[in-house]
Amino acid sequence: MTAAERGLVYTPAEPGKTELREIEKAFARLFSSDDGQKVLAHLQVVTFQRALGPGVGDDQLRYLEGQRAMVATILRLIDRGRKPQ
Repeated sequence: MTAAERGLVYTPAEPGKTELREIEKAFARLFSSDDGQKVLAHLQVVTFQRALGPGVGDDQLRYLEGQRAMVATILRLIDRGRKPQ
């Protein structure tokens, strides 16, 4: 499925190894500031520390899991960006 078929306005090229490393370092820099740490902590609270009740619909559960996956991706990028290479 192409980016256009997925509804993306901008079709980014698949990042190369060098570009991906720069993205990882950018995430590490962005979230190393005091404000970045506050935002990251907030994202973790509203995703990982949130529980849904037993009557929750499948769509709500999938939406929350998508949010959790995105925050987990951000955390992985930050971790990789902090490691020397």
